Amino acid sequence: MGAGIAQVAAMAGLTTRLYDVDPAALQRGIDRALAQVAEGVRRGKLPAEVGERTKLSLRGASNLKEAVVDADLVIEAAPERMEMKKEIFASLSVLCRESAILASNTSSLSLTEMAAAATHPGRVVGLHFFNPPHIMKLVEIVSAQQTTAATLQLARDFVAVVGREPITVRDSPGFATSRLGLALGLEAMRMVEQGVASAEDIDRAMELGYGHPMGPLRVSDLVGLDVRLAISEILHRELGGEQFRAPVILRRLVRAGKLGKKSGEGFYRWDDPPKSA
Repeated sequence: MGAGIAQVAAMAGLTTRLYDVDPAALQRGIDRALAQVAEGVRRGKLPAEVGERTKLSLRGASNLKEAVVDADLVIEAAPERMEMKKEIFASLSVLCRESAILASNTSSLSLTEMAAAATHPGRVVGLHFFNPPHIMKLVEIVSAQQTTAATLQLARDFVAVVGREPITVRDSPGFATSRLGLALGLEAMRMVEQGVASAEDIDRAMELGYGHPMGPLRVSDLVGLDVRLAISEILHRELGGEQFRAPVILRRLVRAGKLGKKSGEGFYRWDDPPKSA
């Protein structure tokens, strides 16, 4: 997600620095971003100038300070672990200039709790992009209790500059999109578990019957079943309700290392094209 968000920013011509604690992962992210843009240009879906702009705008950074010291906006896309994110915001408060907006791509964790770890909590905001960021148009802007009106406006301005469409929600478990998407995805998993229909047929029902561009089980595989499980546990703990309790089939797949597209198998085997597992 971090590399995808960086790609979107660089495509818009914004000077963009990508950082990862793993240098190999950093290079893979940059290579993938540039390859996706080059493929878009080759297929005529992107103008050539976007390809050139992206190559000029996107760079890797060897350490966090180098990445953020002159930034106007920093977006973290670390794993969904609150203590890790709070440590990141505390570090960014030291490394960034005071005027910088500090944003999180979290899909479920409390922005208010993250903001409390920052020196200037009013400048913390959620910018929840969707996977893959270079294709999906929505960005969910999440307002923590501390987020100022000026920070929200700057977040909206950024989303407009990178050509995405915003919705604004207040800080609540799962926000709008994760809460609704998770409830649908978990129910689809229970239907597979109960033998109601195959994953392919359940997804096809939502695509053809309700106009969804992608069914809930394929979306879950793309998001990552480990991520879906983590969000389920957060929402069940915070909100209660059986609709947020993780089904057994999800726990079994995650224990087996079948995490979706990133592992090659989840509810689908990710061949070309993907097939039901």
